[in-house]
Amino acid sequence: MADYLPLPETHRVLQLTSIVEPLQLKTAPTPQSGPGSVVARVLAASVLSYSGDIYNGQRQYPFPQPFVPGASAIGRIVTLGPDATTLIPGQLVFLDCTIRGRDNPTGAMILSGIIEGFTEASRKLMHGEWRDSTYAEYTKFPLENCIPLDEQRLLGPVNAGGLGYCVEDLLHISRLLVPYGGLDDIELKPGETIVIAPATGPFGSAAVRVALAMGAGRVVAMGRNETALHRLCALDSRIFTVQITGNEQAETEALKRHGPIDVFFDISPPMAVDSTHLKSVIAVLKHGGRISLMGGVRGDLSFPYAAFMQRNLSMKGTFMFSREQILSFVKLIQSGLLPLGEKGGLSVGGKFGLEKWEEAFEEARVAGTGEVVAIVP
Repeated sequence: MADYLPLPETHRVLQLTSIVEPLQLKTAPTPQSGPGSVVARVLAASVLSYSGDIYNGQRQYPFPQPFVPGASAIGRIVTLGPDATTLIPGQLVFLDCTIRGRDNPTGAMILSGIIEGFTEASRKLMHGEWRDSTYAEYTKFPLENCIPLDEQRLLGPVNAGGLGYCVEDLLHISRLLVPYGGLDDIELKPGETIVIAPATGPFGSAAVRVALAMGAGRVVAMGRNETALHRLCALDSRIFTVQITGNEQAETEALKRHGPIDVFFDISPPMAVDSTHLKSVIAVLKHGGRISLMGGVRGDLSFPYAAFMQRNLSMKGTFMFSREQILSFVKLIQSGLLPLGEKGGLSVGGKFGLEKWEEAFEEARVAGTGEVVAIVP
C-alpha cells in the first residue's frame, strides 16, 4: 500500500458549465468526506467512446449544470466518514459510478458524471450530494461504491505472485462488469454454449471475454464486421463466429451448426430494432434456454410466443450490475481467470491529463474494442 498525502485546500477539476461551451479546467475547494462517504485521490478515470457526444449535448443526457463530469475510476482513499468500518486511508479502490439511493435503490440511480436518471428521486442524487464526479484530482464517493482491490495481487510483479498490471489496466473492470451483470443474472454455467450478439462492439467483445472466464464451453460471437469477428477468434479456441447478414434463415442454419444453444446474450444498440439476429438466435435456443437483454434497443419487438411457451424459454433484462456482483467480479479478476493487459488482448489506448481532455475524448472515440482510454489527474 502506497503512502498518501493529506487533503489540500483546493484541487483541479474539469467542469462543464454548459453544453454549448467546452469543458474548463478550474481550481475548486477539495471535497470533504462525511457520514457515508470517502474522499479518494483519482489515479485514473475511464473515458467512454461517446464522451464527446454526452457533454456537447448530442446524446441529450440529462445532468445538472455546472458539474464535474466523469465515469468509473481507480482511486486511493484519503479520508473517510466516521461510519466507515472496513475501508482505510491509502487503500486502492474501484470507484463504481453506479450510485443508488440508499433508501430507494431501485427507483433512484445515477451514473456519476454521465446521467442523472429520469426520476425525481434520481435527480435529487445528482443535483445534491453526488453532483461532481471523477474528472478531478479528488472526488467524494459513497462508501458502498468504493470496492477494495488487492493491490499486491493486481499491481505486484509476476515473480512475486502478482499479476503485473498497471493502474490503467484496471479500468477495463468497468467495461467488463456490464456484461457480467447480465451473464450472472441468467446463471451462465461452465460448459454451456452461449451466443453473444452483437459481439464486435466494446461491451459485446467484453461479454465474450467474461463468458470464457465464467467457463463457457463454446462462445458463438455474432456481428456484421467480419474482420472484428476474426480478431475475436484469435482469443480462444472456444470462440466461433456467425455473421449477421440480414438473412434470418441463413443465420439460423449457421447457428445450428454449433449445436444446442443454452444461452443468448443480447447487447444490441438502438438501431438494431429490426435486426434479424434476434429471431434467428431465439429459433435455435434449446428447451429451457435463457436470454439476457442488456442492449439499448428503442422500440417494441415481437417475439415467437408459442416457442417461448413450448420450449420453456426465459428472458431477463438487466441494467448494469449490483454491488454483490462487483465484489464477485473483482474476485474473478484477482484470481487471474479473466486476464487483463496483453494476455487478455486488452490494452491502454492512451493516458491524458485533465488539460488534455479533448485529446482523450477523441482517442476514446476511435479506440479499438479492447482498448481503454484514461484521464489521469
